[in-house]
Amino acid sequence: MKTARPLAPRKLCIALACAWLAGCAVGPDYQRPPADAPAAYREATPPDHQWKIAEPRPVDLDHDWWSGFDDARLNQLVTQANAANQTLRQAEAQYRQARALAQAARAGLFPTLGAGASVGRARSSTLGMASVSNTHSASLDASWEVDLWGQVRRTIEAARDNSQASAADLAAARLTIQGELVQDYVQLRVTDVLKALFARTLTAYEASLKLTQSQFRAGVATSGDVALAQVTLESARAQAIDLDVQRTQLEHAIAVLVGRAPAEFSLPPAEFAMRPLAVPPGLPSALLERRPDIAAAERRMAAANANIGVARAAYFPSLVLSAVGGGSSGSLADWFGPPGRVWSLGAALAGTIFDGGLRNAQNDQAVAAYDGAAAAYRQTVLGGMQEVEDNLSALRVLDDEVVVQDRAVEAARTAERVSLAQYRAGTTSYLTVVTAQALSLSNERSAIQVRGRELAASVGLIKAIGGGWSSDALARADGTGASGGDSTAGATPPSPAPAHP
Repeated sequence: MKTARPLAPRKLCIALACAWLAGCAVGPDYQRPPADAPAAYREATPPDHQWKIAEPRPVDLDHDWWSGFDDARLNQLVTQANAANQTLRQAEAQYRQARALAQAARAGLFPTLGAGASVGRARSSTLGMASVSNTHSASLDASWEVDLWGQVRRTIEAARDNSQASAADLAAARLTIQGELVQDYVQLRVTDVLKALFARTLTAYEASLKLTQSQFRAGVATSGDVALAQVTLESARAQAIDLDVQRTQLEHAIAVLVGRAPAEFSLPPAEFAMRPLAVPPGLPSALLERRPDIAAAERRMAAANANIGVARAAYFPSLVLSAVGGGSSGSLADWFGPPGRVWSLGAALAGTIFDGGLRNAQNDQAVAAYDGAAAAYRQTVLGGMQEVEDNLSALRVLDDEVVVQDRAVEAARTAERVSLAQYRAGTTSYLTVVTAQALSLSNERSAIQVRGRELAASVGLIKAIGGGWSSDALARADGTGASGGDSTAGATPPSPAPAHP
C-alpha cells in the first residue's frame, strides 16, 4: 500500500502563499474614531437649579413616543404619515437602491458564466472551384478574477456600509417627519386653545361695550368710554381672525406631511390636554446609538475607510482565470462528437506599470474622503448634543416661566375684575378698565404660548435623543452586523488606531 508523499517544501510554500493571498485585503481595517462626549448633559442636572416639569406624562421611547399625548387623532395622523409621506417613500426607495448596490457588489466574488451558439453557411472559391460549407458551433465559457488583494471584499464592505447608512437615513427621515407632524399638530391645538380664549374674551368685551353704552345713556359715562370699549372689542376681534391664518397654514402643513392635498384635508377643533412629556435624556454616549443621523454619518465614514482599500488594491496585479468548452462542426451530427470538441484553459496576470499618477491620486482622494467623513461624523455628534442641551435648557427655563406667567395671569384677572367693579361704582375711568383688560388678555395669551413652547421643547427633546430608535436596527435591516472594527454602528468604539496609515 502506497502512502501519500508529503509536499515538497517549495510546493508547500507556494500553497501557503496562495492561501495567504486569498485572505489578504489591502487597506486599513475600520475602527471608529472616538467622538468627544461629556460624562453628562450640563442641562440635565444644573448645579444651581433642580428643575422638574409639572405633572408630566412619562413616555416610553421603546414604543410610539407620540402616543404619550393620549390623542387618538394624532396617532392616526402619524400612522398615515408613516405610510404615505412622499419624503419617506423617497428615502425608502434610496434604501432599496443601496441594498441592490450591495447585492451587486457581492456578485464580484463569483465567476461569470456565458454561453453562445452560432450557425452559418458560406460559399468559397479556390482555384476556380466553388464550394459551400456549413458551420455549427456552441460554447460555454467561464471567467473569474481572483480577489487576491481584497478589492472586491472592500467594495462589498463599502457597499454594505452605505446600505446601512441609507437605512439610518430612512430612520432619520421618518423621525423628522414624525417630529414635524407632532410639532405642527401641537401648535395647531395650541392655536385652538388661543381661539377659545379669544372667544371668551370677545364675549366679555361685548358685555363691557354694552355696559359703557348703558352708562352713557344714563349720563354716567362719556362717548370716549364707548369709543374705548368699541376699539378694545374690534382689536381683539382682529387678533382672533389673525389666528385663522396660523391655524390654516398648520393644517396645510399637516396635510402635506400625511401625503394629502391641503384642499382634501381638514382638522376640526378638538380638546387637547396641554401636558409636556417627561423624557429621560439618558447619557451623551448613548446618543451615538440613539440618533439615526449619527449612525448614518458613522456608516459613511466606515464606507469611506473601505474605499481606501479599494483604491490601494489597484497598485497590485490582477489574476483572471478562464475556461472555454464546446463544439464546432460542419454538420449537426458531428456537432458534439470527438472531432468537433474544443476547449481551453487559461490564466492571465496583468498589472499597470505606469499610469501618470492616477492610482496615487485615487488613493489620496479616498483618504481625503475618509477624513471628510470623519469630520462630518464628529460634527453630527456635536450637533446632536447641542440639540439635546438646547431642549433641556428650554424645558428648564420654560418650566420656571410657566409658574411666573400663571401668577401674572391671576394678578391680571384680579385687576380686571376690580377695575370693572370700580367702573360700575363710578370710582374710576374706563381707561383703567381697558388697561386691565389688555393686560389680562396679553398675559393669558402668553401663558398659553409658553405652554405651547414647553410642549414643543419636549417633542424636540424626544427627537434629539432619537425617538426610541437604536442602531441595532441597522444589523436587522440587512441581516448583517456593521462592517470593520465595530459590530454595531452605535457600539462603544475600541481604542483608536490610524485609519489610513
